[in-house]
Amino acid sequence: MDDKRIGIFDSGIGGTSIWGEIQELLPFEECIYLADSKNAPYGEKPAEQILALSIKNTEYLLGQGCKLIVVACNTATTNAIDYLRLNYDVPFIGIEPAIKPAAINTRSKIVGVLATKGTLSSSLFHSTSKNHTEGITVLEQRGTGLVEMIESGNLDSEDLYRLLESYITPMLEKGMDYLVLGCTHYPYLIPLLKKMLPENVTIIDSGQAVARQTKSVLEHNDLLTSSEVMGAHQFFTNGDENVLAAILQSVKAKHSVAFKDF
Repeated sequence: MDDKRIGIFDSGIGGTSIWGEIQELLPFEECIYLADSKNAPYGEKPAEQILALSIKNTEYLLGQGCKLIVVACNTATTNAIDYLRLNYDVPFIGIEPAIKPAAINTRSKIVGVLATKGTLSSSLFHSTSKNHTEGITVLEQRGTGLVEMIESGNLDSEDLYRLLESYITPMLEKGMDYLVLGCTHYPYLIPLLKKMLPENVTIIDSGQAVARQTKSVLEHNDLLTSSEVMGAHQFFTNGDENVLAAILQSVKAKHSVAFKDF
């Protein structure tokens, strides 16, 4: 048993969708979350910069004594997690677009993937896609501009709706019946997506799978907390702390939000 905290980082507030799934499955664990909003989005940056940012975040979390790190960013996972696992001694949990369940369950044999440039252009994404999509058409769509709009905190704006609709409509016209959300920011778009998607289109993301994998790795390494008290969580952002606080306003778990220029 280990009462140290879980570390989580993302290029902004998006990974809080992953944190929420982890907290629900493992309510006694405590977490430190880094929202690197100053450098969002990672998906438009070159690979070497994504790696450097991932190292910076990892070393900060290790300095706080974290026992496991969740890379709550698809782009950072695809570009940095192999390096992180080779160079640091704690377990790392990464995130990949949930192509496999979509490919298994699609009836139209057409699956849409909405993700960032950094994820869609990575070798890990292409190898995963190739392994699971034989006979399946995968429609790849870059969500340029979506992360920035989500980071602004205005999730109900007409501009966000129109931009999202411009990405979704061509995939609908080609017959997709599964939409894979390949960025941890994108679950915050689900209310808008439900307004524009017909009932036969299923939205799928990686949050619950990441939470289950986190639990499994903690168990395997004897790292589960011995506490039977609901965990408290610290959230740090180098962006606008009010946006992060607003995203978390309905969270019942004990938590704090603070600005930190990490």
